[in-house]
Formats: sequence, structure tokens, C-alpha cells
Amino acid sequence: MNVTILGIPFDEYSSFMKGTAEAPQKIREALHSYSTNLCAEDGTDLGANKRWNDAGDLTFEETGSVFPHIEKSIGNLIDKGDKILSLGGDHSITYPIVKAFSKKYDKLNILHFDAHPDLYDELDGNKFSHACPMARIMESNHASRLVQVGIRTMNPHQQKQAERFGVGVNHMKNCSADMKFEFTGPLYITFDMDVLDPAFAPGVSHHEPGGMSTRDIIAILQNLDAEIVGADIVEYNPRRDLNGVTAMVAAKILKEFLVKMIK
Repeated sequence: MNVTILGIPFDEYSSFMKGTAEAPQKIREALHSYSTNLCAEDGTDLGANKRWNDAGDLTFEETGSVFPHIEKSIGNLIDKGDKILSLGGDHSITYPIVKAFSKKYDKLNILHFDAHPDLYDELDGNKFSHACPMARIMESNHASRLVQVGIRTMNPHQQKQAERFGVGVNHMKNCSADMKFEFTGPLYITFDMDVLDPAFAPGVSHHEPGGMSTRDIIAILQNLDAEIVGADIVEYNPRRDLNGVTAMVAAKILKEFLVKMIK
């Protein structure tokens, strides 16, 4: 299967600040920067590999039609036999993406990297906030299993939600680079950039100290043995970045995702 990169520049459901809609293009610029190359750490030259392509960005005419548009666009790519690597955007986009995937994959697993559980039933009156996608996914049975990594902001409400949905929560205090996960069936990975400590990824809207290092994340991804059918990278906010550091980290993660998905 080929991998299609799709930008989803949407941040209207961000609760704190806007800016993540500008991320897809900045990640692409970092990916193709002359300061680095398109080789992943296993030696795969993605510049010479024809099994992935970039479909550009979705465009949105009005907020009310965004989720159906995302779901339909992702569904069309899945119907073509593609794996999809989406570039957000805020984390709200993961709900319509996974909804599309669930129509093809009955027993979809989700591996969720994040500082936040994103299990709020609603936030500020919005049930589709970027703080709510995992609640929407699990209550709608769009995934059979949800495993979270790097969580360090769990409050009582979200703890109850995690228990309600049977979420496997790996709190940051218990996480390490040698973590290994086993999944039976297809896997979707959603990667929120703030799972990383702000020292490694300052360009995020919600700084949450005490997170993972870039090396930790890469090690976990490289050790992952699973059928990855789709993934997203979300919550990079160029407006808070320092010298493009976070864009380069996002591009690095993107390359490691691609290598795992094209094999």
C-alpha cells in the first residue's frame, strides 16, 4: 500500500490559541529543507522511494462542514487503497479521520501520544473541541482499543472517562524509551506534538513540562511492530516555535512514520 500525506489546516476548535492551521506547510518546508535530507534513520531514502506522495492541503469553506469534508476526503483515499498520514491542525481533526478509518477497519487500535488525554465530554460547551476527540471516538465505538502514552494532565473527570472507555493510560511518570506495545489488528497512531517536553518542541500551544525527549519517541516508533494503516501529527503551532526547531522535530517524526508505514 502507498502512503498519502494530507494536510488538514484546521484550528477553529482550539481552546487556548490559534495557529496550528499554519503547521502543514511549515512541516513540509522542514521536511524538504537543504539543512537535512530525506533519509530516515534506518537508511531508507524517502527521496528515492515512490511509495508515498503528498496530496497537499484540504480547503474549507465554512466551519460547519469541516468534519464531514475531512471524513469524506479520508474515506476516498482509503477506498483507493492508500494509507494516510495527516498533518494537522488541532487535535479535533482526529475524530473525523478515525471515523472514516473505522468504516473499513472493524477492530481498529489507536496509539495516542499526548500530554493530555483529550477525553473531555465537552470543553467550553464544545463537544468537538480539540480536548474531546478521544471521547467522541470511544463513545461511538470507532476504535476497539485506545492506548495513551505520555499523559501528565489527567484530571478527575478525564480519569472517569478513561475508566468508562477502558483506556490504557501510560502516565508520563511511567514512560521510557524502551516501551513496547503489542496490537492485534490494524493500528492508527495519533501524535500530538506536546507529548514532547517543551525543551524539544517549544512550538505548541499548551506547554506541559516533564514530557518525552525526541529520542524517546523515535525509539518507541522504531521498536513498534504493528500494521500501521494511518497516522496524524497534530498541534504543532508555528506561532510559538523558536527558529523552526519544532517544525524540524515534526518532520523527523514524519519520516519515521513514513518508513514504518511503507514497509
